[in-house]
Amino acid sequence: MAALLRALHFALALFISLKHLALAQEMNQFFYNGFKGANLSLEGIASIHPNGLLELTNASKQQIGHAFFPFPFHFNTSSNNSRSLSFSTNFVFAMVPESPMRGGHGIAFTISPSTDFNGATATQYLGLFNSTTIGLSSNHLLAIELDAIRSPEFGDINDNHVGIDVNNLTSIQSASASYFSEHGENEILQLISGDPMQVWIDYDEMDRLLNVTLAPVSITKPRKPLLSTTIDLSLVLLDSMYVGFSSSTGSVSSHHYILGWSFNKSGQAQSLGTSKLPSLPPERNSSNKPDLRIVIPLITVSVLLIASFATMCIMRNKYEEVREDWEQQYGPQRFRYKDLYKATKGFKDKELLGTGGFGRVYRGELRSSKVEIAVKKISHGSNQGMKEFVAEIASMGRLRHRNLVQLLGYCRRKGELLLVYDYMPNGSLDKFLFCNEKPNLDWPRRYQILRGVGSALLYLHEEWQQVVLHRDVKASNVLLDGDLNGRLGDFGLAKFHDHGSTPQTTNVVGTVGYLAPEITRTGRATTSSDVFAFGTFMLEVVCGRRPVESERPPEEVVLVDWVLECWKRGAILGTVDPRLNVNYEVKEVELVLKLGLLCTHRTPAARPSMRQVVQFLEEDATLPDIPLYGAGIGLVPVSNQSSRNHVLTIPISSDDVSSCCLSDCESILNGR
Repeated sequence: MAALLRALHFALALFISLKHLALAQEMNQFFYNGFKGANLSLEGIASIHPNGLLELTNASKQQIGHAFFPFPFHFNTSSNNSRSLSFSTNFVFAMVPESPMRGGHGIAFTISPSTDFNGATATQYLGLFNSTTIGLSSNHLLAIELDAIRSPEFGDINDNHVGIDVNNLTSIQSASASYFSEHGENEILQLISGDPMQVWIDYDEMDRLLNVTLAPVSITKPRKPLLSTTIDLSLVLLDSMYVGFSSSTGSVSSHHYILGWSFNKSGQAQSLGTSKLPSLPPERNSSNKPDLRIVIPLITVSVLLIASFATMCIMRNKYEEVREDWEQQYGPQRFRYKDLYKATKGFKDKELLGTGGFGRVYRGELRSSKVEIAVKKISHGSNQGMKEFVAEIASMGRLRHRNLVQLLGYCRRKGELLLVYDYMPNGSLDKFLFCNEKPNLDWPRRYQILRGVGSALLYLHEEWQQVVLHRDVKASNVLLDGDLNGRLGDFGLAKFHDHGSTPQTTNVVGTVGYLAPEITRTGRATTSSDVFAFGTFMLEVVCGRRPVESERPPEEVVLVDWVLECWKRGAILGTVDPRLNVNYEVKEVELVLKLGLLCTHRTPAARPSMRQVVQFLEEDATLPDIPLYGAGIGLVPVSNQSSRNHVLTIPISSDDVSSCCLSDCESILNGR
């Protein structure tokens, strides 16, 4: 009996050894036509759907999903000549956004030395990096990004592109999502259309050629790849590497699915059987579609009842809107008043977020998508100029920057115009600076807010398709998201004009204390007048007080004048907000205070551009020493300096920086 048991034990051990040997032989490739029962390493919100879909992200905002093959592959980064860097993979994906045409950030096929991305953040970092790890050569990471949001800081070409990334999210090559047909024509694809698409990624070690091909799931692999670049992956990949997917969402949620996946480390990846792939879940609103088997009999039996109901609906004006033919071109940006009414619970006072000179702002939640919004109600007396105004609203809706409050759309009803924005849970910055009921913001957070808002203004002035003049930069128009990041909002006074042209408006608008002195003379706003307002805003943030405070001693009433006088006496740090309790970087505080004075220079030509301001704040350029009583140095970059270490010299006189002629502003605004 004992001999029999020993024989059985030996046979079982031999079977397990042979099984492990077979698994090792198969480790060069795998194939998933759906993921039911798949053994994957899942992290974050990634999960396997009951019907076999791999769901990387769901309806959650600012979340990460990781899905990796659980065993590493061996690449030829050592002297073992039996290994190869060549690989081939193809997969089918689908991005289904919660809000039409506004998706999450995207998906990245990833080859990484580890499946541990501890510290990585969502949004534009795609769950792969954070602000300190991005760009490090020690990452040893290759990613193919399918990106549905344009991130200017990474040089993204648009909000619908495919890119090849090495240790970074600044792609070494990218292209708009598209494919080449049999006739060689470039056919555009929309990543967030909700339609399944297939990706092929092939690397040839001999030619050091990496090809990426994209196409609808219904067609075969195009002959011409979308991206093709020469790259030596032996300088990037380590010997042991994992393959998988990373995905993230931002302020808007999106379902990111993988339907099937094939990978081969030693040859061409096996083709997916697209007809056998799992189906995408039905659209969330599909259950709301009327059942014709019920509707048709009701129509035939209840004609009179329906006619009466229709008459009652016409008579009721509770949800009546103003809608004209020319507004059809702005389609998705137009909200129904009924939806906004229900989202704000009938615009009840308990949902009121604030009241300003341009209207009342209410908090709301769209019932269909559970997205939180802020709705601003503005009264208007006539339709004169309304078409142009709505056109500008549509343009604002296309602005995309992480430090701008996103304008989602608008609605018109009788004598009201309603603007719909992303909801900012922490409210406006001025409440934190000037109200003791809010917690104090420490210096690193204030400095981060200044850099963020400066980056947003640079985007408006130089990086968008038109020049956008905000015309009302101030602390109360900077809102804070859930992470206390500053976002510039309230575009009620914004004006657009083409690059290289001159803005035509001559109306004096803005807030006293932030108006550049030239506006009181010409009424013409420019990017330089926005810089002036931003300079005042910087002083607000450091000093923790408003630009004009009449209850203070005469020499301290105007913030800019007070800071200037303290600087002339060599006591500029005496203006710092006492609530900071000297817990700040002196170098950074002095930089911001002096830069604030420079931006509020009385002569527009002497002020830096927003690009220069951002360079100063990021310490990519050195702010010149400003002579205590001197003037006359020119605005000329020092030659033969690197882009990260050039010095800009800017003319300034201690008597030229002013608060913008407060009495003149008041006279003009009061009609005198």
